[in-house]
Amino acid sequence: MITVETVQQRAEADAKTYGYDLNPNPDFLRDLLEGLKKNEERYGYPSCPCRLASGNFEVDRDIMCPCDYRDPDVAEFGACYCALYVRKDVFEGKTPLQPVPERRSLEKQARAYGTTTEVSAENKVESVATAAEASEIKMKLWYCKQCGYVVFREEPPYICPICKAKRELFAELRIRIDAIG
Repeated sequence: MITVETVQQRAEADAKTYGYDLNPNPDFLRDLLEGLKKNEERYGYPSCPCRLASGNFEVDRDIMCPCDYRDPDVAEFGACYCALYVRKDVFEGKTPLQPVPERRSLEKQARAYGTTTEVSAENKVESVATAAEASEIKMKLWYCKQCGYVVFREEPPYICPICKAKRELFAELRIRIDAIG
C-alpha cells in the first residue's frame, strides 16, 4: 500500500540529491503528494499530478515524477511546473514563486488524450489523428558520454541521473542487429 508519507520520503530524498527543497506551503505540498499517490495507485507509476496522464507508461515516461522538465524549470523559474520542487531561494521566501510555462510539447500532451496534433506557426491545432497513430513512439538508446549511463526513451534526459551531466553530453547509440551474434 502506497502512503502519502512514502511518496513524501521519495520526493524529499530526490530533492536532497539534486539540491532542491519541496514546496514550503504544507497544505499545497500535501495536495501534490496526494495527487502523486493517487496517480501511482491508478497507473502503477507516479505521474505528475499537474498534467494529464494517459495510463500508458511509454507515453507518460516524460511526466513521471520527477518529470523530465523539472530541472530546467527549477533552474529557470525557481520551481517545477507543479511547484513540488523549488530552489532554496524560493523555499526561503527570498524569491517569489512565479508561473512556470508548460514545456511538454503539444504532441506529447495530445498523446495523453489518445490523439496527435499538428501545430501551425500560430500554435493552432490543425488536425487530430487516431489513438492508433498516437501510439507510434520512436524510442532510441541514449548514452551519457561522461559516465556511460544508457537509457531507452524518445529523447535523452535533461540531466544524467548518475553523473549529473547535461543533456548535450548524451548521444544516440545505434546498434546494427546483424552485427550481434
